[in-house]
Amino acid sequence: MTTRTWTGLASVLPLLFVACGGDAPGPAPSTQPIEERAGARDVQASGADLPIIAPDDVQKSQSGAVFQRVANTDIEVVYDRPVARGRELFGGIVALDEVWNPGANDATAISFSRDVTVNGEALAAGRYSLWAIPGAGDWTVIFSTAADVYHTPYPGEEHDAVRLTITPRRGDHVETLAYYFPMVEEKDTELVLHWGETIVPMMITVP
Repeated sequence: MTTRTWTGLASVLPLLFVACGGDAPGPAPSTQPIEERAGARDVQASGADLPIIAPDDVQKSQSGAVFQRVANTDIEVVYDRPVARGRELFGGIVALDEVWNPGANDATAISFSRDVTVNGEALAAGRYSLWAIPGAGDWTVIFSTAADVYHTPYPGEEHDAVRLTITPRRGDHVETLAYYFPMVEEKDTELVLHWGETIVPMMITVP
């Protein structure tokens, strides 16, 4: 067989293979160790290497995060989650009409990859800490530009980006404080703060 004939067959064989229902031959397998390949998971970060924590040493308000993409805007809430444990919440362990960080330990943080509106109020892309003033009726929710702070004290009004007045609604009891997105539709999403039977809704719209 001549070199020209063999070259022609080599170019046709993958097409014949696909036509017969097979997959075209892919590139040869990499011999590079998986931990060195681009995009490979960092195996050293595996939780299997972490020590076992004794029950008494577990953080009482454990860390959580929730993420939502709306169109091409990313929204993320990072927080620590206090537990009710049978206590009266609002008007009990959380004082009414005083600024409170709805979380624990480090202040709850929320970030937006693009400008948004929250309940109709403009909020620039960036990272914020989240604060609230619970009331017997309406609540005030505050987005503060002091993003990376402890849950107390409140950084002060000079750092406020937006203050919202929100009427809570009642729902089923949630034992551990939670943020979640119960609705996502086109360019709108609802983010709620939910603890006990109190739900504080925030409607977020992206451009």
